[in-house]
Amino acid sequence: MDAAADTETIAAVATAPGHGGIGVVRISGPGAGRILAAVCGVLPPPRHATLADFREHDGAVLDRGIALYFPGPHSFTGEDVAELQGHGGPVVLDLLLQSVLRHGARLARPGEFSERAFLNGKIDLAQAEAIADLIESTTTHAARNAMRSLQGAFSARIHELLQELVSLRIFVEASIDFPEEEVDFLADTQLATRLQTLLQRLTAVRESARNGVLVRDGMTLVLTGKPNAGKSSVMNALAGRDTAIVTAVPGTTRDVLREEIELDGLPLHIIDTAGLHDSPDVVEQEGIRRARQEIERADHLLLVIDSTGEQDAAHILQQSFGALRERLPPMSIVMNKCDLSGLPPGPVPDAPMPTIAVSALTGAGMPALRDHLKHAVGYQGSSGGDFSARRRHLDALDRTETALRAGVRQLGEYAAGELLAEHLRLAQHSLGEITGEFSADDLLGRIFASFCIGK
Repeated sequence: MDAAADTETIAAVATAPGHGGIGVVRISGPGAGRILAAVCGVLPPPRHATLADFREHDGAVLDRGIALYFPGPHSFTGEDVAELQGHGGPVVLDLLLQSVLRHGARLARPGEFSERAFLNGKIDLAQAEAIADLIESTTTHAARNAMRSLQGAFSARIHELLQELVSLRIFVEASIDFPEEEVDFLADTQLATRLQTLLQRLTAVRESARNGVLVRDGMTLVLTGKPNAGKSSVMNALAGRDTAIVTAVPGTTRDVLREEIELDGLPLHIIDTAGLHDSPDVVEQEGIRRARQEIERADHLLLVIDSTGEQDAAHILQQSFGALRERLPPMSIVMNKCDLSGLPPGPVPDAPMPTIAVSALTGAGMPALRDHLKHAVGYQGSSGGDFSARRRHLDALDRTETALRAGVRQLGEYAAGELLAEHLRLAQHSLGEITGEFSADDLLGRIFASFCIGK
């Protein structure tokens, strides 16, 4: 991190771009109080809203609004913080920001306010990321999970695991350092029991984090299949509205269509693609090329088949994908038009891969399809104890589990206390990456650079 961050005063517009009733200019650093007094003509009492004129350096009134002052360390960043809450016009906010900058502040980098809060110990790294997750939430469940993480729900569970890891390290390393003791600490069944209990608790946290990642990121679902199989109709049925044009003419969908819906708190990014087939039409060829690109990037693939036709799924798979089948994402089959074929709606028994019979026209089988999609990604639904998480958190938890299991193996098979101690150290280091206890500067830079300016 830049050493200047400890001494420089930063400022930025903290509200979203555009027009609004209120706009906020935020200031943080040792000069915040001085700059606030210069702009307002007076330093407001700490934590009291004060109505004031916001003035340019030459005394001209730029705006009139609320001034707030939060002396450090009792502020969001842990530094002196000031806010100028005026009218939300982009021009007036820019003029106000320029006035603040002329008084000695510099423009903040993206996420620099949150970064300073982290560096000053006001929040940990998981809480800092939860701020961005809260702002970027696309569902109510995602927003609530992010808020719980911001309040420390995720961090608290990580700290509990870290405390137990530290306790185990002390126990193991003490037994190594004092071998003259008559008691063989490493042979004590209590140690093995504690390790297994820790692994169970870690697994529970990982499952909650995985669910949190799904709520945050959602699932990218690509619909593919032959022309006129009903892909767009299935998309409309999942969305609950007509988002794609549906006709009896094969090849109606020529480009990639996208829709965002929610399945019990799970964001579902649906992509409807052009039908996979050979076509002399240049436009259709481009649509098919884009369809294949989306298929390769998908989390899950729905192959939509017209159940009234004669071709079976295996034939269509071979015809559409050929040798590419081995590189496809997880796939399910949707047998559409079951109202015409007489196929019972719902899961199809004894099918070679997961298969759901539906009628996009009547809605028959659609509840079963929705349940299947949630099950396919392991979504457990939302509960009051969920929290927001990211894929880097899952990676850290996976490495923690790997290190712990390796340590358990060294203890059980070889009674190798030194190796167990090393694996416990690695587990603690991986777990500490989640809250920022152990984090490289480049990781912190990447995380905070993804924030919006003013946070």
